[in-house]
Amino acid sequence: MDNTRERGYIEAIQNGDPAPYAFIVEEYQHMAYTIALRILGNAEDAEDVAQEGFIRAYQKINQFQFRSKFSTWLYTIVYRTAISKLKEGRLNIFSISDEVNEHYTLDSPQLEQLEVKEEQQFVKQAILRLPKPEALVITLFYLNENSLKEIQEITGLSSALIKIRLFRGRKKLERELRGLNENQNPG
Repeated sequence: MDNTRERGYIEAIQNGDPAPYAFIVEEYQHMAYTIALRILGNAEDAEDVAQEGFIRAYQKINQFQFRSKFSTWLYTIVYRTAISKLKEGRLNIFSISDEVNEHYTLDSPQLEQLEVKEEQQFVKQAILRLPKPEALVITLFYLNENSLKEIQEITGLSSALIKIRLFRGRKKLERELRGLNENQNPG
């Protein structure tokens, strides 16, 4: 979503029109869920926390002042919600109404898309095997393409600690990918 359109949606929401929030949710739901999953390690709990994060963001949207990217602000809310729930050891239940179902027909361009999807799943599977702190920064930095500064804003971690986790995460990810590849393609 381009910044101008996103800003228009947010300003409309801040002025009392809730309808554009559906576009915001659609745009950011996958990464919000991914952040929660990396912290909590459980799909159902991650869905609950992502949903709660969107609810909290909506309730506080008038506090957003465009000093950072909206996604950074939103992901900070999701991150803090997940950490809070992890510390509490319990989760409030919210429903998620949208589920993503992807269907492929087997023509040539879609076969290429399927191969790319399989590679992405392979990498995501390896990331899930990483310790949660490394998995989160690897996901934010490489998959979501957040800058170090944005990751600092989202997590509250120092730049040095983020760099250490990225370094360690890359090394562990390399080993995981090698191990998964060997399991997929036995010699």
